[in-house]
Amino acid sequence: MMIDTKAIEEHIRGILVALGDDPEREGLKDTPKRVAKMYEEVFLGMNYSNHEIAQMFDKTFEDGIEELDTSKVVVMKDIDLFSYCEHHMALMYDMKATVAYIPNGKVIGLSKIARICDMVGRRLQLQERIGQDIADIMTEITGSEDVAVVLEGYHSCVSARGIKKNNTRTMTVELRGSFKDDAALQMYLR
Repeated sequence: MMIDTKAIEEHIRGILVALGDDPEREGLKDTPKRVAKMYEEVFLGMNYSNHEIAQMFDKTFEDGIEELDTSKVVVMKDIDLFSYCEHHMALMYDMKATVAYIPNGKVIGLSKIARICDMVGRRLQLQERIGQDIADIMTEITGSEDVAVVLEGYHSCVSARGIKKNNTRTMTVELRGSFKDDAALQMYLR
């Protein structure tokens, strides 16, 4: 399903009216169009399933490692991403992802890991689901069941409304395969 920008424009115009403002005033005239264009960009990932994202970024290389070797771990840290909370449509910001996996005969291009994180974030999401989705896609592409994803970020639904706790960070951890029980492997995630 592609994003319907015309419908978004209409609804944003309605929201402006519901807020008691005039969508025809100078500063707001193009706001519905700008918001629709922004939503098309920031919610791009909603157009694709996890499987389609895996196909999009399936660029791997043979690594010469034929059997599971937990001394060979690939870890990419501090991958910047953002998303929007599906409960309030509020921004999840200053997010950092750590993605780790044990190669199973092939490795994925490093830039593809960052692109996967970016595309998964571009959906209405829960932080917990972002980690699950990234891990699912990494497993599909690499064939490795040994995947870990750690996410840390701030949620504007916590900092800007409700409880208003500005310095509260949320951390989620998705551990699969060998990462579940191997404390030595978990050390790479810190």
